[in-house]
Order: sequence, then structure tokens, then C-alpha cells
Amino acid sequence: MTTASHPCAASGRIPALDELMAENFGPLLTFVERLVVDHHLAEDIVQETFIHAWQNRARRRLIEVPICDWLMTVARDLAVASLREVAVGRERTEPEVDAAQPDHADAAVAAAEAVSMLRRLSVEHRAVLLHTYLAGRTTHQTARALGVPVRTVRSRHQDALHTLRTSRQAA
Repeated sequence: MTTASHPCAASGRIPALDELMAENFGPLLTFVERLVVDHHLAEDIVQETFIHAWQNRARRRLIEVPICDWLMTVARDLAVASLREVAVGRERTEPEVDAAQPDHADAAVAAAEAVSMLRRLSVEHRAVLLHTYLAGRTTHQTARALGVPVRTVRSRHQDALHTLRTSRQAA
């Protein structure tokens, strides 16, 4: 098959490059994705790798390393350079402010208040809230888990919330 009759000739691509890409694109993409963790960036780097390979094909013939190893090295170098660019860009865009670290005291106080309010509830009422809010269960799932009727779960849920609201307002 001549270059002119090759299926890729219409696209202006050369068969040797197509074969090189067909054999190495998948492994290179997997390798680069592990390095940069961004699929789109990895695709860009792999494409740059093949461009580099094509532009340096004359020099490549002088190197006695298998082509796949050489491509991996080029891709790794491009990935490292890309990660450096991203890191430098972040350094330039992040403002250098000596802002105080967030104080977690408010969260600790709120958590202590929540625990105190939950202790005011009966064990049955607390169990319903734990199942519905913390475990994310539905009323029916909670009823099955606790072995009580659905109406009982609904009633305990309403009573518990009412108790919490009134105790919070009193505090």
C-alpha cells in the first residue's frame, strides 16, 4: 500500500505515525494519567509526545532505546514540565496574605451543644434521629431496623424535633 492509497492519507497523516500512535497511545495515556491525574491534560501530553517524536524522528534513529521506552521518557518529561507550570501558576495567583487560620472553637461548641441536646431525648427518640439523619435511612428503613411500625417512627421523629427546637429556644 502506498502512502497515497493509505486510509490516513486524506487526513494528511503518515502511516508510520499512525502505526506508532496505534501501538503506543493507550499505554502512554495510562502512564501519563497516573502522573498528572487529569485525563484531559494527559491526552494533551500524549499528543505532544507524538508531535515531539515526529519532529525528532531523524535524531531518534541514532538512539538505541526501544521506541516505546523513548516515548515514555518523553511523555514523563513533558508531564513533569506541565506539573511544574501548574505549580508555578498557582504560586503566582495565590495571594500572600497572613490570614489567621480558621478557629474551630465555634464548631466544637456547636458539637457539644448538639450532644447535650441529644442527651435530653429518650433512647427511642435519639435512635430514630440517628437512623434518619446520620445513617440517611428512610422512615420505612428505620422502622425495619428498629422493629417498630412506620407510624411510631414518624411520631418519634416529630416529637424529637419538637423537643430539640424547644430546648434550643430555651437555651
